[in-house]
Amino acid sequence: MVLSRLILGLLSLAPMTGYDLKRHFDSTVGHFWAADKAQIYRTLATLVAEGFAEVETVAGSGAPDRQEHRITAAGRAALAAWLASEPERHVERDPFLARVFFGSGLDDDALRALFARRREEVRTRLDELERTRAGFAARDRAARLRLATLDNGIVHLRTELRWLDAAEEEIT
Repeated sequence: MVLSRLILGLLSLAPMTGYDLKRHFDSTVGHFWAADKAQIYRTLATLVAEGFAEVETVAGSGAPDRQEHRITAAGRAALAAWLASEPERHVERDPFLARVFFGSGLDDDALRALFARRREEVRTRLDELERTRAGFAARDRAARLRLATLDNGIVHLRTELRWLDAAEEEIT
């Protein structure tokens, strides 16, 4: 359900192909929600079948035709209802934390390596978000709201780096 509403939200910004949606997904909401290309295309098909989106073939000039998706009035209503509804609880699934939870069989060097890999992943992602943040212009309310989600991601990653240092020190 959340993925379909995120896609409706992106379609409310502009008509997009499935490829466009995946690209926008990765560069905007990807810091708080993940979806692969197959999930996006399946969800698009469902949104069209439900009448929340429509698809139009746009002739390509010197390129293949594009299947452009647009949000419908029913889709805008569904998005508005979801935005106003009580947020559902999302249970995070984190393979790294599962490894930490069951990591007592690892020696100190293996645990340090596990933490080092995670720390590098977090730093890389934090650098990406901070670069995005540096180039972000909050011109209007919609942009400021998007910026707030970006800042949330940055705060979470900085907090995780502090936790990694403290947890590794306690464990090894």
